[in-house]
Amino acid sequence: MSHTHQLQLYWEKVANHLLDQDQEPWLQRKVRGMEERGDRIMRVTFRIHPYHRMAYERHTSYRYLLSLSILIQNGRHYYLEEGVHEGAATFLKDKMLGHRVTTETICPAEETGFSEYVYREDERIPSFSYDRREAVRYAERWWDGANPAYPHFENDCTNFVSQCLRAGGLPTWGVPHQTRGWWYQNGKWSYSWSVAHAFKWYLSGSTKGQVAREVFSADQLSPGDIICYDFQGNDRFDHNTMVVKLNKDGMPLVNAHTTNSRHRYWDYKDSTAYTPDIEYKFYTIGG
Repeated sequence: MSHTHQLQLYWEKVANHLLDQDQEPWLQRKVRGMEERGDRIMRVTFRIHPYHRMAYERHTSYRYLLSLSILIQNGRHYYLEEGVHEGAATFLKDKMLGHRVTTETICPAEETGFSEYVYREDERIPSFSYDRREAVRYAERWWDGANPAYPHFENDCTNFVSQCLRAGGLPTWGVPHQTRGWWYQNGKWSYSWSVAHAFKWYLSGSTKGQVAREVFSADQLSPGDIICYDFQGNDRFDHNTMVVKLNKDGMPLVNAHTTNSRHRYWDYKDSTAYTPDIEYKFYTIGG
């Protein structure tokens, strides 16, 4: 039996026993959260995409992408949650020795360290009209792809959210200084454009043009708004998402990059980076 076929069988077993399996606790948390919210899972499909193989003596390791789709009944409505997850497996001959899936990761300290040097009030941002529909449309178009008009990063969540906001008409300023404002131009960008904590720092103090306003619960958000995540609760923010939809209870579903996700429930308890100390910041854009 080929290693790829073994991976296929592994995920078939997991998909057929979502609540009973304990091999993938992140997925178990996802499914339990759905049940607690009263959602019903109608169908689960997946695809395996191996992209790297390394063999040494009797050991073989693989890296692959897992494309996971879950059709969900949410009250009278249906929606499809989709995600592309990074997987790794190690085999000794034909026996699987280890397996792991990684979703989001904690931002390296050297990235978050730039945030204190993002100046936020050096220019008067002109008044603007934020087009939420265009921001969401962009998030739906590019949730699982990279727009060639922009750079792409290994930790791409903030770059993706910045692109969505720019598509919605959020004005940029600060060129050419990396530590000023929020901008992308001619292959260069500010720290706040691409670094998760710097972006949160910018939103939290941006007063020019009413760029963003902090609210205090997820149910106060609308499509086109932003959620920032501090997985460890240490005041260093690691991740950002764009709200694209609300469920029947008025709670956000989000799109994101790094682990490319579409219509994912906002709280990220299904993340491999999740800890009970997680902290959130909620920002409504344009007022």
